[in-house]
Amino acid sequence: MPGRPAAGGAAPTDPLYAPLIVTAELPADVMAWADGLRRAHFPPERNQVRAHVTLFHALPPWLEGEARALLADLAAAPPPPATIARVLDLGGGTALGIECPAMLDVRDEIAERFHGLLTAQDSHAARLHVTIQNKVDRPAARALQAELATGFRPRSFRFHGLGLHVYEGGPWRTLRTFAFRGRG
Repeated sequence: MPGRPAAGGAAPTDPLYAPLIVTAELPADVMAWADGLRRAHFPPERNQVRAHVTLFHALPPWLEGEARALLADLAAAPPPPATIARVLDLGGGTALGIECPAMLDVRDEIAERFHGLLTAQDSHAARLHVTIQNKVDRPAARALQAELATGFRPRSFRFHGLGLHVYEGGPWRTLRTFAFRGRG
């Protein structure tokens, strides 16, 4: 099948084999807040992307055209309402858990379209979240969770859109953001 690396694989930075990432795009105010937390608590040597909500980690690159068309169609809907509902324990990290049934429905539509082409990670049920700390020791993760839990209040917002990115071995390259354009 075109776009698949031969046995032995190609370098992950080879654009022919670079996987596509699909994100749910946060509105500017929530993005600024979450990214500030990420910059403050994510190990700086590993923090190569801004705060994000990943819907799919690695779609095959040869699906780019079809993915663009599908995301454009899905973005005709109103911006889905969501809530940052909790602080999540990731074991060696911390995230902000998001509740948004409408975004899970969007994700299900994408998964159905690309059924059979998803990685094992992308085939599992989604747990919407923004990772603000990862790959730290357990005591550091627990300390941040306790700090964030103090005075935590749920935060409501509407997702801004859907993002399509290319993973190139480090920072992502954004191909396009599809802003929700329906009336909410």
